[in-house]
Amino acid sequence: MNKRIAILATDGFEESELKSPKEAMENAGFTVDIISEKSGTIKGWADGNWSNEYTVTNTIDNVRADQYNALMLPGGVINPDKLRRNDDAILFIRDFFKQKKPVGAICHAPQLLIEADVVKGRELTSFNSIKTDLINAGAKWIDKEVVCDEAFVTSRNPNDLPAFNSKLIEEIREGKHELQHA
Repeated sequence: MNKRIAILATDGFEESELKSPKEAMENAGFTVDIISEKSGTIKGWADGNWSNEYTVTNTIDNVRADQYNALMLPGGVINPDKLRRNDDAILFIRDFFKQKKPVGAICHAPQLLIEADVVKGRELTSFNSIKTDLINAGAKWIDKEVVCDEAFVTSRNPNDLPAFNSKLIEEIREGKHELQHA
């Protein structure tokens, strides 16, 4: 079965955190769509400057979680800060957790998960500057290159991408996790 993956991002995503997982998932045989607030292209961020543009496959108001096998959230400082104010984006994220589908989030992306109210009691990691925010939201923060909690995969920064990509692909291949999270 061909797996279809959604990458949710907007202008200001950390370029390596979208490009590397997208390429890894495509190399694993998955179809990867970039979902954003607007059609056309979105612009990445790399080395403190705006970088390359990426073509948006579809807009958040035209998609549902049940159309995808998994969700991947790249970081960057600007990207999650913009998306966390978009109700459609938050509902889209929350639906992946309700449907027990694999979700990957790296760097600052777990800020979106705080907004979606899905981190309480979950083990995860993130960029260290948002550690306290995640702990205050009820998460169990762990300083490791990759943390997996029932198909929920997180990593800290671009240096962790090889481990993140590998674990996320493994979880996508396993599919939905039917265990109820307490």
